[in-house]
Amino acid sequence: MAVVYEGKAKIIYELEGEQDKYVVYFKDTATAFDATKKSEVEGKGVLNNTLSAIAFQILEEKGIKTHFIKKLSDREMLVWKAKRYDLEVVVRNISAGSLCKRLGLKEGQKLNKPLVELFYKKDELHDPLICIEHSLLLGIASRKEIHEIIKIARRVNKVLKEFFRSNGLILVDFKLEFGKLTDGSIAVIDEISPDTCRLWDAETGEKLDKDRFRFDLGDLLEGYRKVLQKIQGG
Repeated sequence: MAVVYEGKAKIIYELEGEQDKYVVYFKDTATAFDATKKSEVEGKGVLNNTLSAIAFQILEEKGIKTHFIKKLSDREMLVWKAKRYDLEVVVRNISAGSLCKRLGLKEGQKLNKPLVELFYKKDELHDPLICIEHSLLLGIASRKEIHEIIKIARRVNKVLKEFFRSNGLILVDFKLEFGKLTDGSIAVIDEISPDTCRLWDAETGEKLDKDRFRFDLGDLLEGYRKVLQKIQGG
């Protein structure tokens, strides 16, 4: 397999003889604050691959298109090829993280309605917050595509929020990435895991996501395992 792209948490491979599929390999690298904080956490990639596969399957069952085809191994999943939009779409249900810092909100405030924010996916610019007009100026997507992406993000939020709630978890906020499949349709891509979602225990309020690594709140893998255990009914 030839490497197409390597990011902080994943490696994308192109399969020989497969024109429309990629293999995604989940690494054990944990990063925060523009990768100024970095560590290898053995087993993280396995958990994120498993949790992402579960999340993608749930979305597919609800009629939301993703790039997911199937889980290949502990660390690998097979996905459809997609041309990525240079956007990170963040959906927020409760105030946390950069929203509190930017707007002076206290952590844990329930928002009147879900907030969708767009960020320009550009490492050298530190992924700045942008608006729809900025997206058009940068040529990231058409106005129609951006509105479709936001619409899908809201649907994803509705599905995942209910799913996590039914398993004793609060979906505080999460990041999505989108791509255009070879048939021209827009799909959710990348991953959906505690690396990209803030998840709190509904009873205790314990943080079970990457904030454990960001702010030294406890063992990272323990939090991710608790998420998987709750989802699997254990």
